[in-house]
Amino acid sequence: MTHDDAPPLADLMPWSVAPPRLGRGWPAGPDPASLKARWEALVKAEGPDREALFEPSRSRGLTTAVGQLPGQNGSGTEKLVRASGPCPEPVRVLYAPFDEQWLIPDQRLIDAPRPELWRVADGRQAFVVEAPEGLLVTSLLPLLRPGRVRPLFRRPGGREPNLAPGLLEHLGARLGSTPTPLDVLAWITATARPDLTVPLTGDAGAWERGLELGHRLLWLMRRDGDRPKLPGGRRPYVRAPLPSRPVALRYDRDEEALFLDEGRISPVPPEAWDFEVGGVRVLQEWFATRVAAPEPGTLAAIRPATWPQAWTSELLELITVLALLAELRPLEEPDIADPVTAADLRTAGVLPVPGTARRPASVLEGPEEGPEGQLALL
Repeated sequence: MTHDDAPPLADLMPWSVAPPRLGRGWPAGPDPASLKARWEALVKAEGPDREALFEPSRSRGLTTAVGQLPGQNGSGTEKLVRASGPCPEPVRVLYAPFDEQWLIPDQRLIDAPRPELWRVADGRQAFVVEAPEGLLVTSLLPLLRPGRVRPLFRRPGGREPNLAPGLLEHLGARLGSTPTPLDVLAWITATARPDLTVPLTGDAGAWERGLELGHRLLWLMRRDGDRPKLPGGRRPYVRAPLPSRPVALRYDRDEEALFLDEGRISPVPPEAWDFEVGGVRVLQEWFATRVAAPEPGTLAAIRPATWPQAWTSELLELITVLALLAELRPLEEPDIADPVTAADLRTAGVLPVPGTARRPASVLEGPEEGPEGQLALL
């Protein structure tokens, strides 16, 4: 199959949303307790001090009137200039490739929160993120920029797949049984090319091989089932205690050891250390985000005084995930028999997709609170 024959991801999963844009760094971070402390510092400050701490932008200031984020009933809707009370409960987000952090889910703090993503974010959802050099998939709301975000489902509860209308039925006719939306996502994850075209197949054997690879990729990237483990003897452990405030990270390839100052974790496979997204080593970026010195006097400067035990656990799991991902090999295109081309999909009426498929579904599962406590009208 040539590159010209394979349908683009943008046609197979037609509805996409730009990623959320925070506009200020402090509402997100790797430690939820620090986020609550930052909120408390903000609402205790008054007048110009509160404004300076907030870091206003063209989109958000202390007098901006916005409603609640969908599904986040713990956040207030009064203008921040008058805000008081406890911090909305932080939620887990994908902050950077393979870096799960926390976010205060309050629309008043976020320049471009993309409410349409929050409306469909739940335990059934999977978000495809167009990252440099490939795709990432996460069950968490993704904050990665600049690539588009493509939810697997257009409605909450795993309803109405974000797939070209008729695609599942057409593949079912070619394969002999209709795949599930998650199967199609697994195939896309296993076979998508750097140019974001996706070679499809009508060959049941090739399809099953792609699904086996794709579902394992999804399991490792989404991390929402059993926690991944390396075989005994290869599992990373803390061999020398980590310091209370590490400042430097280095890797010893001969010893397969990761050093946080004098703290030591091993074995760490070279493939995990070398794992990159967009030319950036994932482990180095993960560590740098947690130890970078913020500007004094800002809300971002409120952070853990010592290295939390939870970060060590997250680091061990991240090493495991990257090592297991590095072992997986992409499905070789010569193995993809009986291609389903873009021309085939046009002949079948699957392509071009209708314009409605590229727009969000009309989703309003319940009332949403607008600015100053008013009922939101959609």
